[in-house]
Amino acid sequence: MTSHVPNEARVIPLRPQATRPGVRPAASPVPPERRPPTAREPLWRDLVGDVLRRERLEQERTLKEVAEAARISMPYLSEVERGRKEASSEVLAAAAGALGLGLGDLLARAQGELIRLTSRYTGAGAGRGTSGARFDGMCLAA
Repeated sequence: MTSHVPNEARVIPLRPQATRPGVRPAASPVPPERRPPTAREPLWRDLVGDVLRRERLEQERTLKEVAEAARISMPYLSEVERGRKEASSEVLAAAAGALGLGLGDLLARAQGELIRLTSRYTGAGAGRGTSGARFDGMCLAA
């Protein structure tokens, strides 16, 4: 006889759970004035949006011009540039193409920006292999 154990999903919280009323959180052994500032790694959508906006402004083109050339709505492109929307690879390719970039160019620039920003947090110098970033590459999942 085989015992059957049902598959059970476990929920692993990504954020610390809120403390219950009356329960004090544990004190940190390091005084607040000596704690390093908490560094939040940038989001991919923010980096890609920054690259798109910077390229558009360098070309002195309006949001409307680029949106029309990419065949996407102007409000949506604006939200992508501001990092408010997680754009699909098709939308990113269209926006990049409207700016004269390939999708690989856009992603490579965003990766360079990620390396530059994360090297600030780690204190390492910039440059390939010396960035202090935990990963040397990129992966996108849809």
